[in-house]
Amino acid sequence: MEFELRAAPARRAMAVGVLYVFGGLAVHTALTQADGVLWVAALLALGAGGLAAGEALRRATRLVLRLDETGLSASDGTLLAGWQDIAGIDRGSFSLKPSNGFTLRLTRPMARGWRPGMWWRLGHRLGIGGVTPAPQTKAMAEAIESRLAQRSGA
Repeated sequence: MEFELRAAPARRAMAVGVLYVFGGLAVHTALTQADGVLWVAALLALGAGGLAAGEALRRATRLVLRLDETGLSASDGTLLAGWQDIAGIDRGSFSLKPSNGFTLRLTRPMARGWRPGMWWRLGHRLGIGGVTPAPQTKAMAEAIESRLAQRSGA
């Protein structure tokens, strides 16, 4: 069993584009129309933040998430969660999860991490999804559920 999850090209382009445009407009407004040093500084900071977020999203969405016999990992070598660390999965409509994604409940708290649009990890939770295609994400979630059911003997 091996699954790969990549960012959907259209969702990736839209998300990165929105952040770049937002950052660019804030910088442009600061340099051409803002009155007062505080407004210029605030708009420049906002614009720089938007551009930095867009770049972080662009880089993160180049990653591929892989589910294999060791667990869930990213193509940059980060082990997100080994099978022994996965206690359960939340996929419900009202669960705290990324768009088009799911959340894994972990057996122990793990180091915080975040790759915008792909995954986040905070304490006992690991969220997968964001700009990922729904069918691929659903297939990966179902594979995890199946493996967890086999492990529990259900």
